Amino acid sequence: MGVHLVGGGFGRAAFAPFTAEALAAAPDRTTPVVVVVTVREDGGTGHARDLIDAVTADGAASLDIRLVAVAETDRVDPAMFDGVHAIVIGGGLTPAYHSALEPSFDRIRTAVGNGTPYLGFSAGAMIAAERAILGGWRIGGVPVVPEDTAEDLEEVTVVPGIGLVDVSVDVHVAQWGTLARLIAATEAGATDGGVGIDESTALIAGADGLRIAGEGSVWRVSPAEGGVIVSSGRGAL
Repeated sequence: MGVHLVGGGFGRAAFAPFTAEALAAAPDRTTPVVVVVTVREDGGTGHARDLIDAVTADGAASLDIRLVAVAETDRVDPAMFDGVHAIVIGGGLTPAYHSALEPSFDRIRTAVGNGTPYLGFSAGAMIAAERAILGGWRIGGVPVVPEDTAEDLEEVTVVPGIGLVDVSVDVHVAQWGTLARLIAATEAGATDGGVGIDESTALIAGADGLRIAGEGSVWRVSPAEGGVIVSSGRGAL
């Protein structure tokens, strides 16, 4: 079972590998229980329904969905992750997701370590990292990305995340220009490098290594003498 990091967007090809793993995760042909967590300003379920539609497309309606939708000021009860066969963490304001789920990080990490597939969508992908980029648009007061990608943060902010992958993650890369934030954070030493994921694209970390599913590219940023190295891939990394 793997860690599926989706850069945003609802292209079906980015979700299909996770759905297949979720369907295979329950023992003895019982109906797999999938917890879908969203953190939105008003605690609304519209985004959650979009995620559920993407995960349960193509005949996967037999999944038993446990929906957990909380407001940005709330916390998710760690017990919501008990007894589930797969985990989906949605998108929205990344600092709010980090705050709402931080009490559950150990529970999520243990579940994934025991073989529970994880899908992080946008914010859910960013906080999956050991060193999670929460947002921000300046480093040392100097702009590095457009302000409207800042996630309500001024300075680029990197904090401990769930720890499911050992590289930092940024999302909506081709669509929002956020690769520049990952590059700048790496050059500044805020992170040791990472991956940037386009929309409708998933980076999947599993027992067989890394692979890419979906319509776009995954960009890799690595520190190098005097700067960084940037490369992109589709299908494999």
